[in-house]
This record gives sequence, C-alpha cells and structure tokens, in this order.
Amino acid sequence: MAGKDFKQKIHNALENPVLRNALGNFGVAYAEARERAYTGYDFEDLRKGVAEVKAYAAEHMEEMAQQFAEAASARGAKVFRAKNGDEAKKYILELAKKHGVKTIVKSKSMASEEIHLNQDLESAGISVQETDLGEWIIQLAHQRPSHMVMPAIHMTREQVADVFTENLGEKNEPDIPKLVKTARKELRGKFLEAEMGISGANMAIAETGTLVTLTNEGNARLTSTLPRVHVFLVGLEKLVPKFMDVVPILKTLPRSATAQQITSYVTMITGATPAYIDDQEIGLKEFHIVFMDNGRTEMYADPKFAKALQCIRCCSCLNVCPAYQLLGGHVYGHIYTGGIGTILTAFTNGLEETSEIQNLCLQCGKCAEVCPGKLDIPEMILELRNRVGNKKGLPFTQKIALDVVSNRRLFHSVLRVASKVQKPFTEGKMIRHLPMFMANLTEARSLPAIADIPFRDSYKEIRQEVEKVQGKAAFFAGCLIDFAYPEIGESVVKVLNSRDILVEFPDAQSCCGAPATYMGDRETAVKLAKHNIEAFENADVDYIVSACPTCTHTLAHEFVSLLKDDPKWAERAERFASKTIDFAKLVHQLGGVEGAEGEENKVTYHDSCHLKRTMGVYKEPRELLASLPGVEVVEMRESDRCCGFAGSYSVKFPEISTPILERKLKNVQESGADTVCMDCPGCLTQIGGGLDKQGSKVIAKHTAQVLAERLADK
Repeated sequence: MAGKDFKQKIHNALENPVLRNALGNFGVAYAEARERAYTGYDFEDLRKGVAEVKAYAAEHMEEMAQQFAEAASARGAKVFRAKNGDEAKKYILELAKKHGVKTIVKSKSMASEEIHLNQDLESAGISVQETDLGEWIIQLAHQRPSHMVMPAIHMTREQVADVFTENLGEKNEPDIPKLVKTARKELRGKFLEAEMGISGANMAIAETGTLVTLTNEGNARLTSTLPRVHVFLVGLEKLVPKFMDVVPILKTLPRSATAQQITSYVTMITGATPAYIDDQEIGLKEFHIVFMDNGRTEMYADPKFAKALQCIRCCSCLNVCPAYQLLGGHVYGHIYTGGIGTILTAFTNGLEETSEIQNLCLQCGKCAEVCPGKLDIPEMILELRNRVGNKKGLPFTQKIALDVVSNRRLFHSVLRVASKVQKPFTEGKMIRHLPMFMANLTEARSLPAIADIPFRDSYKEIRQEVEKVQGKAAFFAGCLIDFAYPEIGESVVKVLNSRDILVEFPDAQSCCGAPATYMGDRETAVKLAKHNIEAFENADVDYIVSACPTCTHTLAHEFVSLLKDDPKWAERAERFASKTIDFAKLVHQLGGVEGAEGEENKVTYHDSCHLKRTMGVYKEPRELLASLPGVEVVEMRESDRCCGFAGSYSVKFPEISTPILERKLKNVQESGADTVCMDCPGCLTQIGGGLDKQGSKVIAKHTAQVLAERLADK
C-alpha cells in the first residue's frame, strides 16, 4: 500500500480546487483541439514513421552520436559526451569559470532539470535566468515543473500575477497579455547582459550535426544568438539519423504536445556562428554541445524498456491520463511526471524512486493510444511494478489476498462464506454501506452482493436446447461473473445458444491472474495461467469465450507473454490464446442476434479500456445493440474514458477512483439514455454501483444481458 507521505501528497493535490480546475479544463480542451489538429492526417501512418526513425536511432545510438560529433565539430562546435549528470554539470561549470561567466540565460531544457543544473551553477555564484515563460514563473515561485511541455500548467493567472507582484516589486493584474508584456520587459535585458546561454533541443540530426528546437516564444533564439558562449545540453535519445527524418516528428510533436499545427518557432542550428564587436567579425562564437547519457544506454540495453527511447517528449500521455489530470505533476516526486515520467525516473534516478508513483497508473491504455512514438507505456509500467515487487516484496495485505486467490478451492470457499456473512449489509442485490475501515469502499458507489448461487452452480441447471450445433464454446466466467453477476453468465449461454453454439463450463477454472499481474506478482500470475490452461485443455471446443475484457486480454495475451520462455508451456499458451475471443466480437462474427420487439429504449455505451484499446472491439457491441428492435444507441461524451475501477485500483486509491467515476456518471446522465451498456463486469461494478448510490433511474447492464432480454423466440 502507499506510504503516508505519498497519500498525503495525493490528498493535498485532490483538495486543491485550483489545480483540479486548471487540469480538468485543459484535459477537455486538449482532447478536442488535438482531434482538430490531426484532421486530414493519418495519425497511425505518422506515428509509424516516428517510431521507425526513433527505433533506428536507438539501435544505432553510439554510431549516430559519433557521426553527429564529427559533423558538428567540422562546423565549429565542441562536442562533449557526458556519461551522467555529474559529468555534464562539471563540464558546463568549468566552461563558465573559464570564461568568467557571471550570468546565464536558459531556454527550456528538461535535461537540465533532470540533473538539477541550476542549483550547481547558483552554488558556484552564477546567476541563472530561465527565459521560457513557464519555467521563469516556476523559478520565481520556487517550484518544480509539473508538466514537461507546460511547466506552469497547474497555476492560474491569479497565482502568476501574485508571483510577479511578490518578486518584481510592483502590482500585477491577472491579465494574460499584461503578464506576458511584463515578462518580456523583465527578461529582455537579461539576454543582453548574459555571458552564456544554455538550451535544450528536440532533435539532433546525425547526418548534418544540426540541432532542432520547437518553441512558441522567441526566447530560445535569443538564448542561442546573443550570449558569446552557448551550450546545448541534449539527451542521447534526441538523435535522429537524417535531415528528412525530422519531418514526421515535426508533424506530430506540436499536434500531440499542444494541439498546434506547428509551433511559432522552428529553429535549426548547424555549427558555430560568427561573433561581432561593433559590427566587426572577430571569429566564431564558443558553441558547445553536451550529449548526456545518464541512464539512456542502460534503458536501451534493457529489452523491456528499449522502446522508451522512441519518446519525443510531447507529453500527450500526461494530457490524457485520468490520474495526472486530477493530481498534476508534483505528486510524482521528481522532474519527469506521468506515465512516461515514471519510466524515465526509473533509469535517471533509480527503480526505488518509482516504487510508489508507478501505482498511480490505472492501466487504461489511453496514453498508448495517443503516443506518436508508439510506446506501450502501461506495459512498461507493469514491468516496473513487477521489478519493484520482486525487489521489495508485496505489502502484507496484497500478499495474503493473492495467496487466497491463487488457491482455487480456498478462494471459492471464502466467497461462498462471504455470501452468507454479507447479509446484514445487503439490500436486494447491492451492498450500500459497509462498517468501520471498509466504509470508504461504499462512499461513492454501491457494491454488488456476492450471489447466493454462483454461476458455476447455476450453469448446471441451464437447459441448452440447440437443435443443430454449429460449434462449441468453453466459457471463462472470471471471478465477478462467477460470483457476483451469474445472470451475465446465464445471458451469455442463452445468446450463444441462439446462434447454435453449445456452451461448456470447465469447473476447474479459477481467477485469470490479472490482479496478480497488476499488483506486480508475476509468480502468482504464472501459476494461475498454467492452472487455467490445464482446466480448459480437455474441452474439445472451437472457442474459449469470455465476457470480461480484462480476462480476455489476460487469456489471449498475458498467458502467452508469461509463458513464452517456458518450453513446456509456451505452445500450450499459444494454442489456448488462439481460441480465446471476446463475447461481443464472437456474437458479431456469428451474424448478431434476432431480436424481438420490445419497449422503446435509449441506450448509451461505455467502452471498457481493455476491450477497445487492447482488443480493438468497440463497433461490434454498438452494432449488436442497434440491431435490436426499439433500441436507439446514443453516444455519450468521452465514452472510452476510464471509469476509474481498474480492479484493485479503486480499493487502493478510492480518492482518485471516485472523481474519475463522477465524471463518467455525469457523461452517462447527460446522454439522456435509459440504459448504459458495457461489456466489462468491473466497469459494471463501478458505473452501476455509482448510479445506484446516486439513486439514478439509468440502468447499467452488460451487453449480454440486453441481447438475452431481447432475443426472439425461435
């Protein structure tokens, strides 16, 4: 579980209405603006180009760094390779001392933030002036960046005005044009006085030794042209092979970062430029390029994280992350924030620094969907989670829970006992209040009661009347359908029978292992994968069907990944996965269902994260529902935004899960629908429980239930 200090940081962020409002408004505006910015472009094609360029660059990093150094040196630059932050800081500090530098102006550089360059320079008696507006604001406010592209996104104009008033000696009004004018006036003289400029770069072209920067303010050009000594501090991951390789990044970086077609300034610097005194050329300026490793080659050497070097630092992953939009960047503890920041922190500052922040990821996959570098950030965070778990061990409560889950007979016995113990807290099929330390679990939502009769028992009473069997399916129920929503399992059987599919239920099946995977317990996940494969191997079926996307993803993808290096199990896992299919997708493939006439019903659909983003299933359920007589499907806003359940996440972080749920419920209500459908029993627990808690008239149902209710008699 999260430590007290970490929980306090989360609490402070959630209790900051200014932060919540600023990030919430930005999140909504960004999504719409980004969509407009990519209008007319094939995003998948563009990001394929970015990924290819960056993957090649990572694979040939050493070769390209050498090529860049030779090309830049031939044009008057001095190139230095720094193994780590200390070497980079030492080089820059010695350079400053050599030239008697007392004042430095800096344009935006996350690499300099990464190694805390400013502190070392200031400790040496050198004045360092940030000139990017956002960086200058947080420098005055004595804060860290909360976002890699927009460092002061967490601050309102009123707060900025107060910071200016406090630091500049005169009253500043919260008027943005006036604040920008004040910044321009204050900073312009700094450029003229500075003896050294320090910049970051978005790209470094190996072919020509060219550095490329994309900015929206003129400060970067002033920093690189006015001071007599200029230093670029660049991470090795910014290398690209050829000049034309800049094109796909130029097309995606502004659109993904700030939803712009292009930034105000695209600057390319190749080599040193002439220096002048009184209009007389006196030779070339001092032009230095510090290429910094600081964990980057270690990252590439790790096969699980090599693709992280494909990141172009657009921060679109932060901009769409439900957790980041609630908490901001300062909760993440270091310079790099959000999902990609968690991964970068592991290599620039050590795995230990990620032990708590990696738990903030809901695994919703939205970041991977929008990433122009095609990074699977959730998968990499899961790997971090496993490594932290292996190194530190799981918290006692999680370990006990997984020990129970991994023992099928014990787990099922505990659930059967719980179905009796819960009676004092159950109203109908819902638990609306829990006592003492469990009370927070029912503050924002009701919980489904454990069924008196689990599906594994009720299945035995189902009469499957299939006249002409066209196929056989083995049903993987998963824990929630088996023990909380047996009616969904019964609906699955009924619908598949209507398509002449006979359904079997292997009784030895157990938890799919997703909770173990997401908690970082690979050992238990492997154990459960093997158990379930054995449970289904004797079933002579055409399909292995699941009506839970998390289970389907685990069966079809995670089992293969977990067992691929085990010669005895790899082929068995592949064979198992090849038969696994989502319920809605299978029914759609079989031609849908024949629906009977019924009452007019307006239905909206919630996309579960795994179903849409991992399996690409989102049209099929909508088309199945729309085919039913009398059913009108209406789209809700942000239909594919996470509901906040995320398995054990809603238990570990109810304070984060709840506002995510509230946003989803608002969108459901505003759709005007009578029913909200979904294909994930976890989402049903979250959304259905939230609607019940609110006393809403909107009914939450699994797609299988709606289809089964509307089936026409044969």
